Amino acid sequence: MDSTQERTFCKWLNTKLEANGYPPMYSLVQDLSDGVRLIQLMEIMGDTSLGRYNKNPRMRVQKAENVNKALEFIRQRGIKLTNIGPEDIIDGNLKLILGMIWTLVLRFTIADISEEGLSAKEGLLLWAQRKTAPYKEVDVQDFSISWSDGLALCALIHCHRPDLLDYDKLDKSDRHSNTRLAFQVAADHLGIPQLLEVEDLCDSTRPDERSVMTYIASYFHAFSTMDQAETNSRRVEKFAELMQSVWTSKNDYERRARALLYALSEVQQKWSASQFTGTYADAKEQSTAFTTYKHTTKRTWVIERQDVTTLLGNIQTKLRTYGLREYIPPPGLALSDLDDAWNDLLQTEANRSRAINAQIRQIKEYLRKEFADLANDFSQRLHAISLELSGVAGPLEDQQDQVKEIQTRLPTLSEALARVAGAEQDCATANVEENDYTVFTCQDLEFELGLVTQSVAKKISFIDNQIVSRNMTNLTPAQLEQFESTFRYFDRDETNTLSLTEMSAALASQGLVYSDEDMAFIYDQLLQDYGAVTFEAFINLLVDITEDQTSPEQLRESFCGIADNKPVVTELDMRLAQLPISAIDYLREVIPSNNNEVGEAEYDYETWLQDVFA
Repeated sequence: MDSTQERTFCKWLNTKLEANGYPPMYSLVQDLSDGVRLIQLMEIMGDTSLGRYNKNPRMRVQKAENVNKALEFIRQRGIKLTNIGPEDIIDGNLKLILGMIWTLVLRFTIADISEEGLSAKEGLLLWAQRKTAPYKEVDVQDFSISWSDGLALCALIHCHRPDLLDYDKLDKSDRHSNTRLAFQVAADHLGIPQLLEVEDLCDSTRPDERSVMTYIASYFHAFSTMDQAETNSRRVEKFAELMQSVWTSKNDYERRARALLYALSEVQQKWSASQFTGTYADAKEQSTAFTTYKHTTKRTWVIERQDVTTLLGNIQTKLRTYGLREYIPPPGLALSDLDDAWNDLLQTEANRSRAINAQIRQIKEYLRKEFADLANDFSQRLHAISLELSGVAGPLEDQQDQVKEIQTRLPTLSEALARVAGAEQDCATANVEENDYTVFTCQDLEFELGLVTQSVAKKISFIDNQIVSRNMTNLTPAQLEQFESTFRYFDRDETNTLSLTEMSAALASQGLVYSDEDMAFIYDQLLQDYGAVTFEAFINLLVDITEDQTSPEQLRESFCGIADNKPVVTELDMRLAQLPISAIDYLREVIPSNNNEVGEAEYDYETWLQDVFA
């Protein structure tokens, strides 16, 4: 055991000497006996000078002085030495020398080890247990047998530097190879000197505890230094990442704040340069664009403003957390600048909204007045024509000329009505629903124009018919009135002309019934002579028929034949005689009637004919 300790402690001391340029020792007994090496070691471990001493002592007293100086220094450092004096070292008492060196190992290598409140041996053992706990083949319980298979050493290395060895590929049963590998990797890559031999661990029934502790302590300090270096690197890396993050955040804040300020300014300049064209479509388009802006662009700016404010707050929080100087944004990019710009935007928005609303109100008012002016003027023109039409007087030909002249002005009224309709459509487009400047609608005026147009047409027809009647000297006034009322009755479309079916019904109402072929011939003949079955054509036709065929006696005979020699005729009689429905309706209307005992209407054609031909 002493040989293992001597070799281990000698190697441990040589690591101190060689690191400071001194030659190594080969024998603790011989190399420490003159006190020179002991003084060198104390100066190295104490990081101080022990003053003058005999560097080449030959006499025992000189050696004693050197050894005593070193021992006194050890005691002054608070290290308790038991039962050892200068003579023990000079005379080479290996056991006491090993005890002294172990005391130094404890003081300068193990005493400063601390792990979760435990120090020295207990702390080192706990550290080893915690580091090797994830490895199921390793069970560190001491500083002796637990290290005899090399797996604990490999586990320590793999725990800290998995790149140096592949623990899973180790042959867990090869104690010597595992231990040799751990020694070699520790020496070559971790700077841990090989204080032990493979045999010290693998071939000993109980490896020396002090030797193992000394060697394991080298692992602790190597990895602690590595951990400290990593800690320092992480600290610097973390600080660099922090500063880079802050720098990135600062740039991001400034970029986004500058972009937001530019966007706010740009939209205000755009609104300032905007002009209204005076149309509702333009005003509505600008209103829609403004509403869209508030629902889209404005909301993205609200979010961006909040995000930028939060970003600056996060920057300041980071800086305060690490005790760094507060970040002051460049001039013009402070939060107060953003607030001022935002307040300017809100004011400009309010002005923009008021301007658009005022423009829309102004346009609506203009549209109301425009429509009212057109509608009122149109109504006055209609009224003037109606008055003029009602005031037509003089000879029939003069009246005819006056009314036709009025008729020539009707197309201009249609054009004027189209302008009224356009103005009304503009109002509808602008959602103008009420108008205090007029009581008219385009539909009202269109109806009134239709009435005036009909009145003019009827007036012309009436005058034309009057002229025709005036020229019919061979007809009694009663006949003219009868024929004229018949014509007007069957002129259902009020065109002052009769179609084929209308003429057929009108003639049948007068008791003049023809076959379809004859009726078509008469109609075509009238078209050739007059261009249409006008009132004049119809009267002339009746005159010709009356002069040739239609005497009161003939009509009375015709009605008598239809009535089957009865003095009255019924609707059934007329239907059986195949009179047109329109002629039957007319005769039912003009011939006096009474109901018989069964409630059927009987028409007194005798009385009617007497009235007609009186």
